[in-house]
Amino acid sequence: MKPQESVRITREQGWTGGHNPWVVALVVTMATFMEVLDTSIANVSLPHIAGNLSVSEDQATWVLTSYLVSNAIVLPISGWLATRIGRKRFYMGCVAIFTISSFLCGLAPNLGMLVFFRVVQGLGGGGLGPSEQAILADTFPPQRRGMAFAVYGMAVVLAPAIGPTLGGFITDHYSWRWVFFINVPVGIVSMILSGRILVDPPHLVEAKKRVGPIDGVGLGLIAVGLGALEYVLDKGQEEDWFVAPSITFFAVIAGVALISFVVWEWRQEHPVVEVRLFKDRDFAISTLLMLVLGITLYGSTVLLPQYMQIWMGYSAQDAGMALSPGACLVILLLPMVGKLVSRFDARYLIAFGFLVLAGALYHMVVTLYPGIDFKTAVWLRIYQSIGMAFLFVPINTLMYSRVPPSKNNQVSGIVNLARNMGGDIGIAFVATCIARRSQFHQAVLASHLDAGSQTLAARVAALGRSLEHAGVASAQATKMAYASIYHRLIEQAQTLAYQDVLFIMAIFAAAMVPAVLLTRKVKAHGAALAH
Repeated sequence: MKPQESVRITREQGWTGGHNPWVVALVVTMATFMEVLDTSIANVSLPHIAGNLSVSEDQATWVLTSYLVSNAIVLPISGWLATRIGRKRFYMGCVAIFTISSFLCGLAPNLGMLVFFRVVQGLGGGGLGPSEQAILADTFPPQRRGMAFAVYGMAVVLAPAIGPTLGGFITDHYSWRWVFFINVPVGIVSMILSGRILVDPPHLVEAKKRVGPIDGVGLGLIAVGLGALEYVLDKGQEEDWFVAPSITFFAVIAGVALISFVVWEWRQEHPVVEVRLFKDRDFAISTLLMLVLGITLYGSTVLLPQYMQIWMGYSAQDAGMALSPGACLVILLLPMVGKLVSRFDARYLIAFGFLVLAGALYHMVVTLYPGIDFKTAVWLRIYQSIGMAFLFVPINTLMYSRVPPSKNNQVSGIVNLARNMGGDIGIAFVATCIARRSQFHQAVLASHLDAGSQTLAARVAALGRSLEHAGVASAQATKMAYASIYHRLIEQAQTLAYQDVLFIMAIFAAAMVPAVLLTRKVKAHGAALAH
């Protein structure tokens, strides 16, 4: 292998360090898949964790919240850290921290220790996705970058889809502790392979020499701001949002800290996060596109299984299985999309993806009802998956199209933060809207149930007679008849609320079609064209 100093990396050639680029891609994707999987795999294990550690389920949710908070803090600063200490060293350090903390999570004797180790796990996991994306951007030249991002997209899309199913299977057949233990062998293999294969490109070696001193103010502001924002998004609906003083307090802290962070970083010669990248219209719009993709991807991933469990009686494992065919379809489509990016303008692929996604979400609005069968639920997800497959790779391609290689670390941190924050916003949005719109629809439907209505009386009488024929006493039958009607009212109100949420997400997706056309054209081979 040639020495690093003798190899030039340009926008027309990638840096492989002497290895097959696809080997590099598969090695770094391994750890990222493990990390993304861990964001969702523990969700279905919470009741078991709560029971085993003798805490309430509300207290057990800190197992999820603590990970998300620490993960969000690391994402935007991962580019600066990778440049300062070397990307290979930073990446392998993240894998080591994630693996060790996963093992300790599985051994945790009480909730306090489990939450602490989850914080550490989030700190390690937060750097894996951005590092991999930056490595792929440097390893592959622009004309082959679409296929590389397709490999990364497989991990990002597949992991959240199979996480609940896998987590439910492990918890039901073994123990919740194995949800964390399964990361250990994957992490060890990843460490060994990464140590042998990864090599920092020359431009990073030079950038490391020029990196400025630690911006303590910037680090502090973004850590406080994102940590407070994650708390607000995760606990907002549970605490009734701004009715709770704690939510109001953390929302103010988040707003002040993040605004101060942007103002402070804009003036720094060596910022922790390159906020000046947002001066470029294409980059700013691409970040918005990734944020909306995160909202629709994670929001709908929560919504459909939740509806199937609450109103259709599915287990968590079976509800998760409804997502699996869609995830498999994305895996099949992503390589094709990766090839299309190298031949067509990425903007048109993004516009097509959002159009299909908006149409699929609207189709779910008019199709969703408690009596749908499993096959219908599977197809609803498949339609969404077609649109999502046409979004991830082209959006990433657009984001990197006008950024010099020396900024790849920074771009990867920002794009991963946008996707993750979009996911958090989407989940919080789904929970809040379903709760609020259910109350609204319940009130509207109840207003049409007049106690003196002959229709209502006839319905109660009919149900009562059926129950009496089944052996239920007359007085009890009447009570059960009213309870059944009330249950149907709640079911209809909830269904209408789910449809409202889907309709709003469809509007979000449709609004991105004209937004993407505001960006400048990108050549099929990846080089940018000016106006």
